[in-house]
Amino acid sequence: MTLSALSGIKVLDLSRVLAGPWCTQMLADLGADVIKVERPIAGDDTRHWGPPFLRDDDGEATQQASYYTSCNRNKRSITIDMATPEGQRLIRKMAAEADVLVENFKVGGLKQYSLDYDSLNTVNPRLIYCSVTGFGQTGPYAERAGYDLMVQAMSGLMSITGHADGEPGGGPLKVGVAVIDVFTGLYAANAVQAALHARNASGKGQHIDMALLDVAMAIQCNQASGYLASGKAPTRAGNLHPSLAPYQDFPSADGNVLLAIGNDGQFARFCATVNHPEWSADERFATNSNRVKHRAALLALMMPVMKTRTTGEWVTLFEDKAVPCGPINTLAEAFDDPQVKARGLRIDLPRWGNEADVAPAPDGVSTVPGVVNPIRMSGTPITYRNAAPSLGQHTDEVLREIGLADADIARLKTEKIV
Repeated sequence: MTLSALSGIKVLDLSRVLAGPWCTQMLADLGADVIKVERPIAGDDTRHWGPPFLRDDDGEATQQASYYTSCNRNKRSITIDMATPEGQRLIRKMAAEADVLVENFKVGGLKQYSLDYDSLNTVNPRLIYCSVTGFGQTGPYAERAGYDLMVQAMSGLMSITGHADGEPGGGPLKVGVAVIDVFTGLYAANAVQAALHARNASGKGQHIDMALLDVAMAIQCNQASGYLASGKAPTRAGNLHPSLAPYQDFPSADGNVLLAIGNDGQFARFCATVNHPEWSADERFATNSNRVKHRAALLALMMPVMKTRTTGEWVTLFEDKAVPCGPINTLAEAFDDPQVKARGLRIDLPRWGNEADVAPAPDGVSTVPGVVNPIRMSGTPITYRNAAPSLGQHTDEVLREIGLADADIARLKTEKIV
């Protein structure tokens, strides 16, 4: 049996939507046993964020949104009504045996249930408790709800994303994926693993405070540092790079092609390949700094040349010249790309994992498509046990593990606590 990096770590997932679930999916992929607690009947909000919806084994659309499946694989789902005293007791019982708890309720939202960090720290001092919120546990905005789109706007990210004002299609744009949620999940997963390592030395857990706004500011890296160094706020520039040239898309004979030239050697090879070696000898373009300074003049020369070949012809031409060049694909084209296929980046996972003695999923979906985890480790590889679970799929199993008898479970179901 392959050893996973986080084998033996138990995670209680009280989060929903994307940032928290992305964190816990990462931990699950690395081998942790993640128990996702959901509301009875409704479940995680994203189970209903569709279309698109999953299709059952007969090809018919179900009521299960595909959004949920993107960030909940390898987990077990249990339904508990945490608004009830008995539901709270069940969660506290699970927290007492857990290594990690991840939640994304509003600041103070779990205190009323005695499920906040201070309450659970008395139950389990070794517990690593990760809170994910829009604005953090402190500050004037701490009580506000935070969503990815709002934070993309507030952080300045939308001020540097999109075409410049006055250009066709100009104006602020959000990134096409909820990138702040995803990055917050990744930062949170890193923090949890660091806290687990620290616990090995101290024997104690700790509280992790993750905020979408904090992450949004941090990931703007060179754009943020450029502003702090110069005092000048960057603006939208489409696909141009503020510090590199040429590093953008160009119209080709049949669409668009992307050049990502990052140094003077690559530019010289580009110029030689397109039969214009004089460009790299021109003082205006000989160095990257000068190319950025004289970007308009350089683009005026390059644009007509880039229109003389198709995107595919340019990619083929530059492939053995060490000049970064590629197509601008749709997702359909990306999944059909031979490199994507060779790396096995699509995966189709069984809803029920390796369990052979269970009934078919109630929604009729036995296999769920998804994208693999990009981490590849030789000694403790990512494991894929099951697709995102159906709602409450593992309720009985998990309750038995914390000592409940079948009669107790039946009563909890009758009383609609689970």
